[in-house]
Amino acid sequence: MAEPTTLLILGASGDLTRRLLLPGLGSLLAVEGDRRVRVVGADRSEMGEDDWRARVREALEEAGAAPATVDALVGSTRYVRGDVLDPETLRELVGSLAAPLVVYFALPPAVTVQVCALLEHLELPEDTRLALEKPFGHDGETAAALNAQLQRVVPEERIHRVDHFLGIHSVLNLIGLRFSNRLLEPVWSNRHIERVHITYDESLALEGRAGYYDKAGALVDMIQSHLLQVLALFAMEAPRVLDAEEVRSLKAQVLRATELWGRDPVTASRRGRYTAGRVGDRDIPDYVDEEGVDPSLDTETLAQVVVEVRNSRWSGVPFILRSGKALREVDKQIEVVFQPPRLQPKGLHDTGLPDRLLLELRPGAVTFDLSMNAEGDPFELEQKHLHAELGKPRMTPYGEVLGSILDGDQLLSIRGDMAEECWRIVAPVLEAWRENRVPLEPYPAGSAGPEGWDVIPGLDGEPQSVSRHSQDHPDDSPDDS
Repeated sequence: MAEPTTLLILGASGDLTRRLLLPGLGSLLAVEGDRRVRVVGADRSEMGEDDWRARVREALEEAGAAPATVDALVGSTRYVRGDVLDPETLRELVGSLAAPLVVYFALPPAVTVQVCALLEHLELPEDTRLALEKPFGHDGETAAALNAQLQRVVPEERIHRVDHFLGIHSVLNLIGLRFSNRLLEPVWSNRHIERVHITYDESLALEGRAGYYDKAGALVDMIQSHLLQVLALFAMEAPRVLDAEEVRSLKAQVLRATELWGRDPVTASRRGRYTAGRVGDRDIPDYVDEEGVDPSLDTETLAQVVVEVRNSRWSGVPFILRSGKALREVDKQIEVVFQPPRLQPKGLHDTGLPDRLLLELRPGAVTFDLSMNAEGDPFELEQKHLHAELGKPRMTPYGEVLGSILDGDQLLSIRGDMAEECWRIVAPVLEAWRENRVPLEPYPAGSAGPEGWDVIPGLDGEPQSVSRHSQDHPDDSPDDS
């Protein structure tokens, strides 16, 4: 049998490991119980070996891993207390581990960079892979510097920049929906599609994440990373095979062609911040009154950016990327709005509503809203909803991503040039926001957000409505975050 893969988690006592990594690993092993993996945790925290094993066992059992699988992994796991920024401590730790090795940085970005600088001077086990969380730098220049630093440790093909959003089952289903049926493939272009909304609105507020979120905001937290990756999957050309390098090259091609709508960050972007309000049965304080928030940072909790993919397939189609917190409605979906028919027979009474395809991101489902004859009167048209639930995910998003990393498969990882392109796209917006050229609009928690965000100026010289809520939909899903 092949040697087990060693998963070294730096920052093992932290929240990311407890809430996402260990449960994700448990969901992976619940599906692939014969996978051989050894987990080593390392951190400065004074966690005892028994406490660490208990934490690992609890996460794996709650995820549904088989008892024999849990016992085997818990029996081989260990926790190393020490400062990984100390060169000798890190040398001793890495030297004690067998290949193949995955080093997972569950650390703040600045600490990750420092550890990588130390790893550069160590002799690493054969087939060592690096896995790190976003943000990948805080602008294009630092992203390029981080890429250069990582590539001095291991080659690019052994670097996994983690975007767990790409492990969401319905995002992966986008590949099948896009390329595996004759109905959609011919109409997937600017000849038939009027606009595309990629939205991730939540009813959750800050929820104690000020340490990270107050410095990132909605734009960097969601749009610069996750939603641009979904855009790239949505708009890419057909791959010959689902090979990591081919798919990522096609996605990078999309990102290189992506620019702000009208190339104007002021008209192509909006930002807002929630004030005190009520979401469901919860009272939400003003964002600036949340614990740990620095009001002087002017952090946005709702962001919208309109971009265009300037190539022959997509030129002229606005892609509206939006994400926010403490909103009334949970909206996690891709909405494709089709152009109206070129010619409709006289005598038919139009609904005035566009045909739409809705791909829900959580939970997974596909809905077509199509105009067709109404019941009772063949000359009246009405909108019909054709709805299909997608298959349930095999495992959590982190389980999907961890499985790929342990296999050395980069299909769900972000390539270095893609990370830099994402920063390039949003850089003018960040600059305009720092210079206060785009107002920070308040909206009460529990509302739909500020008014007027459903209009994009500058399209063909006239304002154009791009409302996400052209009609009410009966299948709105509850918040499952």
